[in-house]
Amino acid sequence: MIFGRRLVFLDLRQWLGVALLGVLLAYSLRYIEIDPLRRFDAFLYDSRVRLFAREAIDERIAIVDIDERSLVELGRWPWNRARLAALIERIFEQYGALLLGLDVILAEADESSGLSVLDALGRGQLRRDAAFHAALAALRQELDYDGRLAKVLHRYPVVLGFHLSNGDAAARSGALPMPLRPDVAEQAGQFSQWNGYGGNLPRLQNAAIGAGFLSAPVELDGVTRRAWLLASHDGQVYAALSLVMAQVLLGDPALQLRFADHASWQSASRPVESIVLLTAGAPRRIPVAEQASVLLPFQGSLGSFRYHSAADVLAGRLPADSLHGRVVLLGTTAPGLFDQRVTPMGEAFPGVEVHANLLAGLLDGRLLMSPAYTATIEAGLLVVVGVGLLLGLPRLSPPRAVVLAVLISALVTIINLAAWTGVQLVLPMAAILLLVAMLLALHLFFGYFVEHRAKRRLTTLFGQYVPPELVDEMSRDPEHYTMEGRSAELTVLFADVRGFTALAETLPPDELAQLMNDYLSAMTDVIRAYRGTLDKYIGDAVVAFWGAPLADPQHARHAVEAALAMQAALSGVNQHFASRGWPALQVGIGINTGMMVVGDMGSRHRRAYTVLGDAVNLASRIQGLSAQYAAGVIIGDATRQALGTWRCRQLGHAVVRGRSAPVAIFEPLVEAQAIARQRP
Repeated sequence: MIFGRRLVFLDLRQWLGVALLGVLLAYSLRYIEIDPLRRFDAFLYDSRVRLFAREAIDERIAIVDIDERSLVELGRWPWNRARLAALIERIFEQYGALLLGLDVILAEADESSGLSVLDALGRGQLRRDAAFHAALAALRQELDYDGRLAKVLHRYPVVLGFHLSNGDAAARSGALPMPLRPDVAEQAGQFSQWNGYGGNLPRLQNAAIGAGFLSAPVELDGVTRRAWLLASHDGQVYAALSLVMAQVLLGDPALQLRFADHASWQSASRPVESIVLLTAGAPRRIPVAEQASVLLPFQGSLGSFRYHSAADVLAGRLPADSLHGRVVLLGTTAPGLFDQRVTPMGEAFPGVEVHANLLAGLLDGRLLMSPAYTATIEAGLLVVVGVGLLLGLPRLSPPRAVVLAVLISALVTIINLAAWTGVQLVLPMAAILLLVAMLLALHLFFGYFVEHRAKRRLTTLFGQYVPPELVDEMSRDPEHYTMEGRSAELTVLFADVRGFTALAETLPPDELAQLMNDYLSAMTDVIRAYRGTLDKYIGDAVVAFWGAPLADPQHARHAVEAALAMQAALSGVNQHFASRGWPALQVGIGINTGMMVVGDMGSRHRRAYTVLGDAVNLASRIQGLSAQYAAGVIIGDATRQALGTWRCRQLGHAVVRGRSAPVAIFEPLVEAQAIARQRP
């Protein structure tokens, strides 16, 4: 097939598109990891988080901040436990807080209490003096800051924090809180695993109402977007600080795990799908992703909660209602204490505000969902969009292909945003948007080269026969145009110079050649202007036809219009010849319509795109009658019938060679000037 190469290009384009679709499907189903694409998905997620941020202050939660001013006023961290105990007492007694969570870890004994000195005195030579030892015991109790803090923790609702760690050198220090129930521990393998921890002093841990871990996952780009609600250590399961605080605020309901209906495609077990708090009335369902993680529900940018300096709280400088009835988190924003995280809302986001956002989301039931089945949704959308584009793009022009790609991208974005705002479901976008962009790029890239090659091919095949604008039109659908022989109804034109032999004898050869070049160029320009196909030059004769290779339902009309325009153009040619002293030309044109064979014909040495048949021969014979009837243009009866209402003058019936019966011949009566203004 002449345009087989084009089909090869189309096949290559489709195979590349299928390969791209396969890679993105493997990525969406987590069989492979493509880091740039994952980062692009993260960028799109962060953009949506910022887009839908509420930027309102949540008055239910307040943050007591160990800020730089507190360190300047009260001394460097860690503070002695007596000061910390006094701070906690202020928070509850003077300001009436509802619950306190500590985003700090009390892992080591307070060395500022002076107990070591008292112990040394007790071991000295006065150790047998009973009165001395009684006084020493009273003083010891007074200086036991850890003990004083333990009493404060026992008196008020305080949730402590602890840290989880991993690695060969991971330490185990302090005490852990009571783990969750054994039925939860049975699923420990589904949660993040840790082999080390940094807990609080046992006496402090035992005095508090509970504790939650502070650790949160950091993604490959260093951004904190998720939080674990449950984590595992030594086969036991522990809850995050925010979850423990939410349980306390909701009346300490039991915690229950709910599982997906079907096993995960990655393992044989059913994954944990949600955590349910069995509160009085309707249970609270917390949807979770793998490893019991949730997307952090950021309320807005930094400052979504009221911050109060710890120094102001301890000095009693706050308004009386600043903390009343509020949940309080004690944390730090002081630069030297390194509790800053990179989040979608900022690059220096305090860790304590991360916990505050998660707690607010748990209390509101306002958590974005990104369950395992979103991978299946993404894969399904990839297949639908990919197959649709692979089938549709090759059928579209580049501008329409761009419009289609933009519409699909917009539709995917609208679906994504509707899922986000409507059901709080986060659907990945990067793979689908990349697929649309890449398939469009493939279409435009290959389309450019295919169109360029096809146009060059058409120009090579037909450029010498048809005008460039017709080649451009044919290149839009090149597979429909071949040079193979076929039978079709066409209109053919013969134009010949009368008395050319005598004229040739009066001019030098070089001037005769120039005369013929100018004449043939002028006639060919008219033929091209009327969408005709130039067949050949036979000496001083011009042969052209209409209706092939580009289909033309009005081929007879266009041929006649071209003939009359050629006669009109001849007067201008003759004026040019007169200026050079050359004789004027007279041209006779014959036109006939009928069935003929058109295609690439000739010998193995030379071929040409031409027409053959009895209708062609008759056009040649009709042209020969033009001098006899003194008519510039003569047409056959089939052409006259094809012209419809065009007025023609019948010249009579002529006997032509090769025909046994006379043929009717006609002269079209439209003025040449009028025809020249009617070019298609």
